[in-house]
Amino acid sequence: MRKSLMMMLSLIFMAGALVAGCGKSNNAAEPVNTGTNGGNAPQGSKAEPFELKMRHIEIGEPNKNRLARLEAVKNKTEEQVPGLTIKLDGVDSEVNRKDKLRSEMAAGNPPDIFDAFGSPDIGVYAKEGLVLDIGPILDELNLRDRFINLDPWTYDGKIYGLPKGGSIEGYFYNKEYFAAKGLEVPKTLAELEALAEKVKADGKVPFAQGSKDAWVPLMTTNNLWSYYAGADFTAGFKTGESKWNDPKMVEAVSKHQEWVKKGYFKKGELGIDYNSQRNQLLTEEAVMMYDGSWASSVFNDAVDADGKSKFGFFVMPPLNEGDGFSSMVDSNNGYGFSAKVADDPQKLEAVKAFIKNFFSDEVQLQSLKEDGLLPSMILSEGDLQANAANDLIKEIILRMNELEYKWPAFDALVQAEVNTELSSGIHRVIEGVQDPQAMLDAVQKVQDEANAAGQ
Repeated sequence: MRKSLMMMLSLIFMAGALVAGCGKSNNAAEPVNTGTNGGNAPQGSKAEPFELKMRHIEIGEPNKNRLARLEAVKNKTEEQVPGLTIKLDGVDSEVNRKDKLRSEMAAGNPPDIFDAFGSPDIGVYAKEGLVLDIGPILDELNLRDRFINLDPWTYDGKIYGLPKGGSIEGYFYNKEYFAAKGLEVPKTLAELEALAEKVKADGKVPFAQGSKDAWVPLMTTNNLWSYYAGADFTAGFKTGESKWNDPKMVEAVSKHQEWVKKGYFKKGELGIDYNSQRNQLLTEEAVMMYDGSWASSVFNDAVDADGKSKFGFFVMPPLNEGDGFSSMVDSNNGYGFSAKVADDPQKLEAVKAFIKNFFSDEVQLQSLKEDGLLPSMILSEGDLQANAANDLIKEIILRMNELEYKWPAFDALVQAEVNTELSSGIHRVIEGVQDPQAMLDAVQKVQDEANAAGQ
């Protein structure tokens, strides 16, 4: 997995030259057989009206660009496929992943197209025969070799979904505030803490954070334990090689709890949702915010008179200067498709058209330009540079290229019940009702049970 991710980073900025050398590999230029009911259907042919249900998570103001791109693809697909109406169903990401989609899968009735996480979710659903093997569609559309990394979406040699884009995590920060106070981007974790103390002493919140959804604070915890225990440590939980209650893990979670106790996050963070945390940075209540590169569009919109964003981006620094920067780099969020689609020729043609339209150079480049979403597909270097149009995105790409250690997010590597226990555990640690050792002992107990069950 890690090897593939490292290849992904290199391929994003290098493979474009290979693509260009072999001629434009734009899937949009390839003729596609869209079937009897698809875009190649004879003019004037009639088709029975039918509906395709599509679950997405592009809700709220921060996701307005993503929703606009999705709606454009929806409209284009409906125009190409006679009789088709796509019904969009927007649901909160956590609710979709942990509750709604799981329930629908258990009932054997997921949406025709649905937002999903690759590893481990899609493999669990594929094992039960609930998701569509899209390998033949990728071959028909000449798309199989266009993706940088499909490992999280592959189960038993078959492909069951496609990633929307890639991402990196780090700190967005107010560059104007840093300049005015004479602050510098930290090179070590100790320098980051010293910086947080100065910000707090100035009456501001050092780190904007809304921890209502546990995955938000766990981004910070995940990076801390990847420094204390090692970048490859998370991969060992499922095999039993790593233990959640290892002393290094306790040290990392204790550091997070220490930051909470020192007041580095806004009081009452457990009641603040993910979208609201960004307002702490935008209104200058807070100075830094740990988040994914997918959030960059919000800060690109906040520009000064010279048209440049006042926000920058740096990766969480290592324990010791020179140890090498480490961060999550992933392409684990995308779309999966119900296995039942294969039983309906109209729906199958509609899914083909959707894949062709959404997983295209055009949408990938729009995602990079508008939201800083790193590509999941191989694109030309010229197109990449032309669409990394603002300083913040260029800064994110620069920080990504400086990484020495890259790893997938913990929730791509552990079982769902382990993630659930960890999520409730970090809430208890932040609330201060449980110490890190006890929390991690509880997570390890669930991990042992999941491993014993062979999940």
